[in-house]
Amino acid sequence: MNAPMILSPEALLKIDKAIAKYPPDQRQSAVMAALTVAQDEKGWLSTETLDFVAQYLGMPPIAVYEVASFYTMYDLKPVGRHKLTICTNLPCALQGASAAAERLKRKLGIGFNETTADGCFTLKEGECMGACGDAPVVLHNNKKMLSWMTPEKLDQLIDELKNK
Repeated sequence: MNAPMILSPEALLKIDKAIAKYPPDQRQSAVMAALTVAQDEKGWLSTETLDFVAQYLGMPPIAVYEVASFYTMYDLKPVGRHKLTICTNLPCALQGASAAAERLKRKLGIGFNETTADGCFTLKEGECMGACGDAPVVLHNNKKMLSWMTPEKLDQLIDELKNK
């Protein structure tokens, strides 16, 4: 490989496991898994990291950029330690997600796609998370879905995460 090592050997092993799920000539099918592993390790996806993933998978860089920029779970700029994504689609909005989003904005002092000055929180607006019956729902760092987020639960979440 001509590029310098951008990801750790452990990350590359995880990507290799994802690649192994596909026929040898279809390495690029593991692009979403590879981007997730890279983002988990780096915190966000820089152009340098995207280029490395492209080379590792044998893909044109533009194809990797297209995937990374299409899906909202990938961050193309640095984010806070705690990324909170709230679903605001209609079913969730009808169950209080719009009010929950406004509460988060006020409590954090930021809008969507912004990060608090201390680098603790980034707030994102999400598309359907497939949990309409659990609304409002908040996704923490793309990994943990929190359901039925009442104003009190939102306040408690922010307070707990500030202390982590």
